[in-house]
Amino acid sequence: MNSRITATELFLGVLALLLVGVSFWQTWLGLGQIFGNASLPVALVLSLVMLFLIWKISQKKKQGESAGKFLRLYLFFASFCFIANFNAIYTKFQKELIYKDEVKRLNAKFSALQSEIDGLFVYTIDNNKKQEVLSLVDQLKLQIQDPANKGIGPESRAIISRIENILGKKLTLLTPETNTEEGYRDLSERMEKQVYDMISRLTPEQQELKEKVGEAVVRWNENTVQLLSSSKNSYNKFAIQIDQMVIEYNNLGKEAEQILGKNKYKFKEIKSEAQEVGKIGYAFKHAFRDNFGIYTIVVLLGCILLDFGIVYIVLLTTEEDKNNNRNNVFSKNRGKTII
Repeated sequence: MNSRITATELFLGVLALLLVGVSFWQTWLGLGQIFGNASLPVALVLSLVMLFLIWKISQKKKQGESAGKFLRLYLFFASFCFIANFNAIYTKFQKELIYKDEVKRLNAKFSALQSEIDGLFVYTIDNNKKQEVLSLVDQLKLQIQDPANKGIGPESRAIISRIENILGKKLTLLTPETNTEEGYRDLSERMEKQVYDMISRLTPEQQELKEKVGEAVVRWNENTVQLLSSSKNSYNKFAIQIDQMVIEYNNLGKEAEQILGKNKYKFKEIKSEAQEVGKIGYAFKHAFRDNFGIYTIVVLLGCILLDFGIVYIVLLTTEEDKNNNRNNVFSKNRGKTII
């Protein structure tokens, strides 16, 4: 009896076990969102089926027969592993980026909400002049807090003069309560409020809403910059801020709808996409629609190698045994030795 196994066949056998083993591990993780605790046996079954089909393909190729039927079955089962592997690998290494993108998206939502609500308020001047005045007010606030020339100096007075020319009214030049950074910040906010009071016709409820939204925009912008710039953030910190932003955004939107009226402003609540992290559909959407790049390509090629590479290597390297007297690492064909 000759039961010799060649070095090539041994190498292919070890390679198949390694690749399918890694695929099993990632499939287990990737299917957790769908099957929960049952993902382990499901991944194990898929991996064993793949190994069995690789053996059958190798056997058929060695016997000179068509392996098409088994190859199609392999591609079918390997596709499940491929999807789960991509979800697990992409989510693991891109989880921080996913959370950061979600924080940025929600932060932008607050600014958009402010613009939507502000556009529905009634003002004493037309929209073009209003935008010009608001731009000058932003400049004035920065100038008042400028460390090189704090307070209402020559530069601030020049900006105030331009605002007065547009409004046709004089502004009262206020003074800081304290000569501190906080005092000048307060001064800039009081000057801003004075201008807003002159150009707007808001009810007390509308004025309160405007202030709430404005405060939320500034606060979440500062928190977002701080969170994104820090290198020592856990996923939990991102998740907490995301949940808080979603809750406050929805509360402000519903309050605006109530004050302005549904006929004037209809608010649609949002949900955090961070809750979708780990789900198969979200991984593919984020990778191919929102963040397609070199990392997506690398993960894609890696998953293809894990699940489909070995079967094509077997097809290319396994040769037909015309004498049918040599063992394949995947098969147990035996032949008599002729002396």
